[in-house]
Amino acid sequence: MRIIPAIDIINGKCVRLTKGDYSTQVIYNEDPYEVARQFEDHGIEYLHMVDLDGARSHKIWNYRILEKIAGKTSLKIDFGGGIKSDEDIRIAFNSGASQVTGGSIAVKDPEMFLSWLKKYGSEKIILGADVKEEKIAVSGWQEDSDIEILPFINGYISKGIKYVISTDIAKDGMLLGPSVGLYKKILKEFSDINLIASGGVNILEDLSELRSIGCEGVIIGKAIYEHRISLKELEQFILNK
Repeated sequence: MRIIPAIDIINGKCVRLTKGDYSTQVIYNEDPYEVARQFEDHGIEYLHMVDLDGARSHKIWNYRILEKIAGKTSLKIDFGGGIKSDEDIRIAFNSGASQVTGGSIAVKDPEMFLSWLKKYGSEKIILGADVKEEKIAVSGWQEDSDIEILPFINGYISKGIKYVISTDIAKDGMLLGPSVGLYKKILKEFSDINLIASGGVNILEDLSELRSIGCEGVIIGKAIYEHRISLKELEQFILNK
């Protein structure tokens, strides 16, 4: 299971939100590159970067920070937030993203999302399937929908999607444990997908549980920044895999 720390960016700074609410913003570091370098120094290979300014403004925004981190570290970065056009995704990949996550676009403009899947391939495009009460939420989690998660994922698996990130928004930033029941349900239905869990991770045992049920990756944010899980512990977890 891949360990994937998260860097969420607002105004060029490393922040965290709670349940996607922008009014809960806490700044953890003024320099996302410094944070990324600390991750790399502890043996971490992957990074989940979210352009929260982009998610709110519906276009890529913080690509210069992506460019700097990709250019000055060896981290493999999946990038999301505000990717709404062919130009946005071109900028993201040209700025050094290894993968791009599309969530809102997969709901609101499936034809464009599928065109990206065809152009860039299933190893490069991640389906973002973020939920409130198992129904898809979009636009930086500011909009709910009536789309249920299992049919949503199934529709894109039939089109070739291999990677899915799913965040249970009720868990995000709460440090109360991940939505294991949701992930078990998804993996029972779609055993062949690479499911990346996101939201709620609080202690090291959460990682072991997610690995045991078959998650391909786990995104960790607030637990790192609030020192619930240390980078040294993550380093050891990776070495002992």
